[in-house]
Amino acid sequence: MREIRSALIVGAGAIGAAIASRVYDADTSAVAICASGERRKRYIREGFIVNGKRYFFPLADPAPSAPYDLVIVAVKSYHLDEAIDEMRPYVGPSTIVISLLNGISSEEILRAAFSAASIPLAIIISIDALRVGNKIDFESAGEIRFGFEKNDPKALDDGVAAVAGFFDRHGVQYSIPENMVKVLWFKFMINVAMNQWSAVLRGSYRCFQKSASARELVAATMREVIALSDALGKGLVQEDVATVFATTDRLNGNGRTSMLQDVDARRKTEVEAFAGVVVEKARECGMRAPINEYLLLSIKAIEEGYGL
Repeated sequence: MREIRSALIVGAGAIGAAIASRVYDADTSAVAICASGERRKRYIREGFIVNGKRYFFPLADPAPSAPYDLVIVAVKSYHLDEAIDEMRPYVGPSTIVISLLNGISSEEILRAAFSAASIPLAIIISIDALRVGNKIDFESAGEIRFGFEKNDPKALDDGVAAVAGFFDRHGVQYSIPENMVKVLWFKFMINVAMNQWSAVLRGSYRCFQKSASARELVAATMREVIALSDALGKGLVQEDVATVFATTDRLNGNGRTSMLQDVDARRKTEVEAFAGVVVEKARECGMRAPINEYLLLSIKAIEEGYGL
């Protein structure tokens, strides 16, 4: 049976560092961080502080002798091209690449860039990690859901089973859904609705747990994504709206979405990967997505206001 012994984290932000800490706590030799240039120097100098514990994770050798068994990509969507260039020396024909990027297009891009590697679909859900500088704090480490488009639990792909074994050994929560396409779109719907409205309203999860008006804005936006899913055959249904709220209502009310964190820190957001993609795909289907058209312009205006 195939076994994964080495994992590389590409993107040591809130999610990447949280996962790295879980793996490292179980086996210090099982994980490394991909970093070059000034980031590499900073990681060596400062390390990471995860839930109050300082870590100096191993850094990948700039001239590796062999590819990694598993590469976990956890960068922002707009940094994917740069990440692909940086991770090329570490990916070989036997490498499995798991993308935890927001949106619905990263696997397609990675499959084109690394045609020989094994690249299942993946998301991470219910993680509440917050990064400020090199300090990362989280209460919920979330759950990675991954697998190919269709997965038979009685006959898993060998690589998918190997990743599951690695996660089991290192305390990483995961599941392998039978219909991974719908799961990918489910997470996309959450990001399109909750992330974007949190950035516009400057609201933590409590805002969407307690405010009936905020919940209706999120619900209407999710229904827009469901209409697009219907047109594209991706499997979302109206009942998924209630499922999203059941999920987010369990989160720490003080938690903030990644897009709200970006806006608060005056960083570039992933609005193009969310509203931008919905608007574009709706247009291709002969539809309109007016709520996402509004969100696209609103969040771009917020970004443009950083320098004013």
